[in-house]
Amino acid sequence: MATKSNLHQKNKHKKGYNFTALCEAYPLLKDFVFVNSYNTETIDFANPKAVKAINTALLYKYYNIQFWDFPDDNLCPPIPGRVDYIHYLNDLLKSSGIANNINVLDIGVGANCIYPLLGNAEYNWSFVGTDIDKKSLDRAEKIIKKNGLSEVIKLKQQKDAAQIFQGILNEDDKFSATICNPPFYKSQEDAMLANARKLEGLGKQFNEARNFSGKQQELWYKGGEKAFLHTYLYESSIFKTQCFWYTTLVSKKENAESMLPSLKKLGATEIKTIPMHQGNKVTRIVAWTFLSKEEQVKW
Repeated sequence: MATKSNLHQKNKHKKGYNFTALCEAYPLLKDFVFVNSYNTETIDFANPKAVKAINTALLYKYYNIQFWDFPDDNLCPPIPGRVDYIHYLNDLLKSSGIANNINVLDIGVGANCIYPLLGNAEYNWSFVGTDIDKKSLDRAEKIIKKNGLSEVIKLKQQKDAAQIFQGILNEDDKFSATICNPPFYKSQEDAMLANARKLEGLGKQFNEARNFSGKQQELWYKGGEKAFLHTYLYESSIFKTQCFWYTTLVSKKENAESMLPSLKKLGATEIKTIPMHQGNKVTRIVAWTFLSKEEQVKW
């Protein structure tokens, strides 16, 4: 079994991958499994088809997903890391006394629809997923329908790429939380350079393998992660009472730190930074609310 350390205590993948069980659940994975020089079963994580196969197998085996498919040029999310976000968000909601009828707004749901699938499977949450790309939403809708989840996962197109919550949230909308995995890079060039470094870390030359998937809105945004995040938090302040917890992943520590004074200026009543350790990678969730203590109690 491959080792996955530092994941959330509720994460089903904390002890690594059982390839025998995964191949039984999704036989197509067998073509990509081999025994490495340490006599351990693994896959080539620089091969995008192998990565997609193992993540599909995880969904089939552990999350009761029977269909999960999308074009190869869309982002293929690593399930252990994505479900970690779900578990930490659940901890946050529980600590705030929110335990029932949880509904979550997923900003940038993507063609893979991963957070709604995992959040519903693990905690029976309902979701609204938004995206600016109609084709991605169509793919996500197919996944939702084929898994019989149309009653609990709804989709909504954001028609203005410059907006995040405006045009999506109405005055009478109420969400327990938002969830977001923002674009990290300033441009396609930045994304490609980062991918080259990743492949080098995996012992591959850039022209040997191309573990690079993801469309523009999934990977890069003008001004990069920091610009996206500041638009996200500014717009959240326009809808102070529509959502209990606004949350987002933040890859860079300095970007998380830059959010704090802005959020205080915008009137956030509580701000939390939740670290997540996934193997050698350290990321974090930043969460904030504009609700007063009285409003939180009434929620």
